[in-house]
Amino acid sequence: MMQTYQFKAPSVIVNGPGAAKEVGNFAKSLGKKALLVTDTQLEKAGLLNDIKKSLEIAGVPFAMYDKVVMEPTQDYTEEGLKAFQEAGSDFLIAVGGGSPMDTAKAIGALATNGGKISDFMGANRIPKPAAPLIAIPTTAGTGSEVTPFTIITDTAKDVKMLIASPNILPRVALVDPLMTLQMPQGITAATVLDALTHAIEAYVSVKAQPLTDTLALQAIRMIGANLRQAWSNGDNLEARTNMLIGSLHAGLAFANSSVALVHGMARPIGAYFHVPHGISNAALLPTVIEFSILGNPEKYADIAEAMGENTEGLSLLDAAYLAAEATRRPNDDLKIPTLKGLGVEEKKFHSVVKQMAADAIASGSPGNNPRKATPDEIVELYKKAY
Repeated sequence: MMQTYQFKAPSVIVNGPGAAKEVGNFAKSLGKKALLVTDTQLEKAGLLNDIKKSLEIAGVPFAMYDKVVMEPTQDYTEEGLKAFQEAGSDFLIAVGGGSPMDTAKAIGALATNGGKISDFMGANRIPKPAAPLIAIPTTAGTGSEVTPFTIITDTAKDVKMLIASPNILPRVALVDPLMTLQMPQGITAATVLDALTHAIEAYVSVKAQPLTDTLALQAIRMIGANLRQAWSNGDNLEARTNMLIGSLHAGLAFANSSVALVHGMARPIGAYFHVPHGISNAALLPTVIEFSILGNPEKYADIAEAMGENTEGLSLLDAAYLAAEATRRPNDDLKIPTLKGLGVEEKKFHSVVKQMAADAIASGSPGNNPRKATPDEIVELYKKAY
């Protein structure tokens, strides 16, 4: 029997240089007053100037919430909600990387549903559509502009809460490579490897479907071919454009097929040790690939080829194992350290590693991995990556 698949995406995706300047035209149809969610660094860099001008020309009033932090917490989402309510806003515009978008999604959910963001941890627990959101990425990595996910840290429990619901999917994504040209080298490294992890995990996920496979594999090709140039020469518009399109493809893919073991393991590292999410993913990816290959060697061989590896004449397994090497080399080239090199303190690491494994499994993502991992196996993978 033929299987049917469901695929969700924003209503509108505008892609290309200058796309961000169209925000005013879309804002007019979404509400009466926007809350612009961003961080102070983007304001200082001048990246909001064209967006503000577009809103002013369109006659759309807006308020600002620019206190977004790198790893959003419950407290900041509640503070953002207060800003939304006090301004009388009825929709949101997120400008930035994953953190402003995660924050804006959480604010939007709270604005229409009430309660606390922790009430919505897990999948499909947000009953009402969030306040409408326009997402404008300034990094090529998270893909959050096209995903129904937000990650918020519960600081009281040291848990990164994964919240998944189609009710927080942005209405409009404005994907403009000009917005990424000022991205520092360190953030470029973290975000491009985050995007690569998204694409790889979307492709091997047990929830993958034909459309996500097509998007994920093309994302791997584009990211693999452009990540070094985007990192070494940030002004290269072609490389930045290709990276942003690759990230967009990866986002659309994992939004519908989900992520797997790497992401499940990365979130506790961020919660306990405050390591940026993309860096955690990159540090874990080669080790987890080596573990997972036997679950679907055909797809890992595809990944190796998409990353530019020559698999001609190799056995299926030998070709598949090249996928691990193909992801280890970018870590070296972009100067991604091991967990120990990231400053993860050894004594604390060993004291919490079993709880991290439990938290990883509880997130649900490891259940999508082509090869299932037991808690003890996850502990060993953490130790190997350390």
